[in-house]
Amino acid sequence: MASTEGTFQFMAAASEPSLYRNSKVVMQRLPNGNTGFAQGVELESHSLPIVDARQRVLTCEDNGFELLHAPIAAELDFLDHAEVVGNYYPICEALVAECTGARAYAFDHNIRSASGQEAQVQIKGGQEVQGPAHIVHGDYTLRSAPDRLEQLSRPPSGNDTLRGVLAKNQELLPTEAYLAAKDGARYAIINVWRNVSDEPVSTHPLALCDARTVAPDELVVFEIHYPDRIGENYFAKFSPAQRMYYYPHMTRDEALLIKQWDSAGPLALSNGVEGDGGDYSKPATFSFHSAFEDPLTSEDAPDRWSIEVRCMVIY
Repeated sequence: MASTEGTFQFMAAASEPSLYRNSKVVMQRLPNGNTGFAQGVELESHSLPIVDARQRVLTCEDNGFELLHAPIAAELDFLDHAEVVGNYYPICEALVAECTGARAYAFDHNIRSASGQEAQVQIKGGQEVQGPAHIVHGDYTLRSAPDRLEQLSRPPSGNDTLRGVLAKNQELLPTEAYLAAKDGARYAIINVWRNVSDEPVSTHPLALCDARTVAPDELVVFEIHYPDRIGENYFAKFSPAQRMYYYPHMTRDEALLIKQWDSAGPLALSNGVEGDGGDYSKPATFSFHSAFEDPLTSEDAPDRWSIEVRCMVIY
């Protein structure tokens, strides 16, 4: 039985499904992290039941997401870029490594808050605070996941989070790790999502789509034009087969792992022919996700402040 219901933004039904770059749906990402121009983004709303994931056993391997009990030091300042990279990235790498049994390399992060975005809060040494993303999406594609792997094997460019941290001409991924993945070893990109407020998440909670309920014809590529490169994400077209979950009232002591891509997933292995459902459902390729407005949230609920740290995982 559903725990609540939320309204989500999907790409319009008439949108042309596309697994590969098509230059029809484009967004610009400015140096401060905000969105510039956008074209080809036609949305429609659908209200869906959202199941309480705390009542289920759901894993990153099978479903594309997993909640961990993972307390952290209270004194971490998440609005200080250098402190996040120097002190929090290693925590995220250790969590992902323990969950997957593989080596994890944290390479990027965002801080999100609706009130922080409205106030144009500037992260010390970093970008501006971003707002919660209210459109169902996946962060990597058949093309952009291997692209990002290759980019992380080179010294960081002007848009990379680690540009000011790594030594000159130093790459994030060791050569042997990159070559192993390039030669066919399994790799994945996993986000570590955490509430960084002292209050449990009430506003703009995060919903996650069970990877086993997504089909290839529901994927629409959109390009992200950065100052120094072009990335890709997937927008989702709606399907009544999709199943949404969330973890109510997430606290600072919890970490949510979200699979963004897995080279061993059915969608990746089949070059976009097979989705993650049916008998070939392990491991999950990725989980669509989106913030949503929970009708059960009180008007005076504290604003959500969250961080997501992206990790490249080499098995």
